[in-house]
Formats: sequence, structure tokens, C-alpha cells
Amino acid sequence: MESVNKPDSHLPAAIRAVLFDAYGTLFDVYSVGLAAEQLFPGHGQALGILWRDKQIEYTRLVTTSNGGAHYQPLWDLTRAALRYACKRLALALTAAREESLMNQYRHLSAFPENREVLQALKARGIVTGILSNGDPAMLAVAVKSAGLEGLLDHVISVDGIRKYKTDPAAYALGPQATGLPARQIAFVSCNSWDALAATWYGYQTLWVNRYQLPFEELGTQPDYSGSTLRDVLSLPGLGAPA
Repeated sequence: MESVNKPDSHLPAAIRAVLFDAYGTLFDVYSVGLAAEQLFPGHGQALGILWRDKQIEYTRLVTTSNGGAHYQPLWDLTRAALRYACKRLALALTAAREESLMNQYRHLSAFPENREVLQALKARGIVTGILSNGDPAMLAVAVKSAGLEGLLDHVISVDGIRKYKTDPAAYALGPQATGLPARQIAFVSCNSWDALAATWYGYQTLWVNRYQLPFEELGTQPDYSGSTLRDVLSLPGLGAPA
């Protein structure tokens, strides 16, 4: 794991909880590209990328417009994003194909190290959780499909406040749920925009750069970066295994 930026010269605060982003971090949002390729040969990867980009764009649009009056749960935005992406790529999205791809999104592939990392955190007495844009029903299915039930103390959805990340109110749900100050919580995300906003909010942050991408160019770096979720186990302040 690479240490990107250490706050001042002080030791980091002790980490008592680790919260993970869900989509892109625990669950592979691009795994739908395989199913999309079967339905639309030669277009699966492009569809998977555009679908994800439009989904994120829609979360920001409904959060920042008209005081959130146009909020829709992530499941609905995901469906809308799929329809847009298919129109943009001139792909014939029949009702059957739409349901097939949406079902695939409901059961996204989990990254292989998830269970190992969560078990190790629990063994150290660390509070674990998800802080996600996903609505509760989506997250419940994803967690169950991945076999992560019992390894998460909190599954936190922004749906209750009707504001998506990167709104500060979304990140505030972590301290509210755990009862801990943000600096005693590590927030882990594979999405650079998410890691950046969580850093601005005040979490200790780990950006998991699975795809060897550059970080955002807005003058702030995450506290730490790595290449897999296993790097969370090496975070300063986490403490040694029990």
C-alpha cells in the first residue's frame, strides 16, 4: 500500500470502524459487461462503462437540482441509465433484455478478497459497514448474494436522506450510525471521486486503485492508496490482529 498524504506530522487517529463503498468497491459494477456482451456482441464493454457513467451522473443531477425534489432510488436511476446507454449506442433494448441486465446488476460479482478482509477486520474488533448510494433492497440482495451477511455491522443507505454522495449529508451518515467521529473511521472506495469527497468530509480515506488510474486533479489526495481491499489491513491506526 502506498501512503499518499499524511495529515501534518502527527500520527493518524486510531481507526475504530471501516466503512466501504459498495458499487465498484465491494461489488464489480463492470461485471455486467459480460452479460451485456452476450446480448449485444461487440458492445458489452462500452455499454457497461456508459451505463455506469450515466448512473453516477443521474445521482448527482437529482441531488443538486431543485433541492432534491427529483430524487429517485438508485434502482430506478440504474434502469434509466441503462435505457439511455442503449439509446446512445443504438442498441435494441427489449423488455426481456432490460430485465436480464437489471437482474445481473442486482447480483453483481463480488471481489474475491471481500470476505477475507471483513473477517480480518472483525477479528481485530473493528466495526465494519457499507456506506452506499444503493437503496436498502439493492444492498440487501447484493450482501446476501456475496455471502457477507454477519460480517457487516452496518449497511447504510443514503435513501433515507434522499441525497447521494458526494453530498456531505451522505457522508455524515457514517458517524451517525457508528457514533464515532469521522477521523476514527476509515472510508474505503475504488471510486476516486468518492474517496476525494470522503477526504474533504473528514474521514481517513483509502482509495483502492484497482485499474491503475490517475487520481482527481482538484488539489486533494486521499490519505492512502492501494490496489486491493487487502490494503485496508495495513492502514496506520488500525491496530494489530487480536
